[in-house]
Amino acid sequence: MTPMRGPASVPSDDSSSEGAGTLPDLFRLVARGNESAFADLYDATAARLHGLVLRVVRDPAQAEEVTQESYLEIWRTASRFDPSRGSALSWMMTIAHRRSVDRVRSAEATNRRDNRYHEQSQTLPHDSTAEAATSAIEAKRVRTALHSLTEVQREALELAYFGGYTHTEVASMLDLPVGTAKTRIRDGLIRLRDTMGVTL
Repeated sequence: MTPMRGPASVPSDDSSSEGAGTLPDLFRLVARGNESAFADLYDATAARLHGLVLRVVRDPAQAEEVTQESYLEIWRTASRFDPSRGSALSWMMTIAHRRSVDRVRSAEATNRRDNRYHEQSQTLPHDSTAEAATSAIEAKRVRTALHSLTEVQREALELAYFGGYTHTEVASMLDLPVGTAKTRIRDGLIRLRDTMGVTL
């Protein structure tokens, strides 16, 4: 969404002149569903709102999206505007600022989730229990003790510790959620430890 006019075109909320050119006048018409008035409102204020959004989100493409979302909300809720609580332009700027902050927070949350996923997918296949077990006992004893495990536990452990696959890869190969694969591996290690009488 590219603003059609510069900031100088924004009419003053405090204007007392007659006509439909002031923001209060435009807002009254927009609140009644007047699309032409909404187009005029957009033309008069888009540069200001878009500039505010861009300063917050900093990404031009996202700023255009947020500006569009802001005007959609303004169109839908114009009838709720209460002039006794502030100017029309301030109300619009508040909507734009709130949506900008929401977009930034959403992007940050997405980045945190992606980082956590990346870290988990890069986790070494040996956790602390596995490292202690393999350093305390010989591989032959481990393989013998594996027979005491359930089939699903043994399958997951063999892939992770003898096959050298990551938890994520094990989950994919067994068609399981990553959390379920990790649980099977961890439970198998605990049972393996108990079977072999190893203190970890």
